[in-house]
Amino acid sequence: MTDDATNATQFLLCSNCFVDEGLRIDSSKHGIEQEGECPNCKSHGGKKLTREHVLGIAHRFFVSGTTIRFDYGAAPRVQCNEYHYGKSDISPSPWLKNDVKLIEDTAKIGFFHYGPRFWMLGEVEPLKALQDSATRSQIIDRVLKEYPERILEKEELFYRVRVNPQRPAEPDEYDSPPLHVAGKGRLDSAGFAVMYGSQDIDICIHECRATAEDDMYVATLTPVRGLRLLDLTAVLKEEVTEFESLDMAVHMLFLAKSHSYEISRDIAIAARGADFDGVIYPSYFSLLRTGGRPFETAYGLSLRRFHPQAEQYAKAYMIPNFALFGRPIEQRNVTVKCINRMILTQIGYLGHFGPVAY
Repeated sequence: MTDDATNATQFLLCSNCFVDEGLRIDSSKHGIEQEGECPNCKSHGGKKLTREHVLGIAHRFFVSGTTIRFDYGAAPRVQCNEYHYGKSDISPSPWLKNDVKLIEDTAKIGFFHYGPRFWMLGEVEPLKALQDSATRSQIIDRVLKEYPERILEKEELFYRVRVNPQRPAEPDEYDSPPLHVAGKGRLDSAGFAVMYGSQDIDICIHECRATAEDDMYVATLTPVRGLRLLDLTAVLKEEVTEFESLDMAVHMLFLAKSHSYEISRDIAIAARGADFDGVIYPSYFSLLRTGGRPFETAYGLSLRRFHPQAEQYAKAYMIPNFALFGRPIEQRNVTVKCINRMILTQIGYLGHFGPVAY
């Protein structure tokens, strides 16, 4: 067995080695339960950790745990790698200092304040042009030309969840909201109705902001004919950097909060003008549903664009939503196959910790 193989399987620490409660809990979740004494703290009760476990803990706690979201984009405040071993420059909380030193010496890494590439902060030229009303239409024209269409086939199923509908057994309750209340969502606007749905029921619940106190109903829907949709979940293949990437611009747009709605609404209106029946777009809650991290990089390069299997990587962390224009049930483009009441019986939370000072 080689030294590398030995190091990969050798237990070096355990979850009880850490003082910080967040680190202890995180390492307990990801460590290995095995009898025997910890080589570091001599405890018998902690989950055992190899060097790979420690590297994972370091990235989750200090990199993902310090990630800050901006209007568009996100970036960690702290990074770590082997080149900074012995040269860490972060200032952790007093209770965390010994833990930091333990991680550094075990994994042979160092922590440093990260200066992200500006594309991670939203400095993407097509995205900036979308934010400017004078240049927005030019980029939207590119979106309509460069993104593919997908046909939502006849009898293909998708779902729409309603919270506290007045007449839950009536199919028309699951159509788009009336025109006089349109303009509150990501893609609908005043006078422009949109039906939202998904093939992922959990995402439907998230999108409705449902609570345990709500009466929820889910309609199973299917197209009466093939519906022509603009697919904004596609991963464009481009010969440009992240700074010039239309793919990155649209990706950031749909991970942004409500300040981005004006742009996405204009895209929807343009798609309707191009005779699309709707759009497929990434759910804002995709990362919560899939466990992904926003805008992951390797040495400053976006994994979405430079991963060896970039399309599969991006699709793994994306949940598609449907936005169908007009009132598809009333217009007989979509039919309600069945309606069910939905009862929430259990909700779980998965997460990890991060430092409060660095």
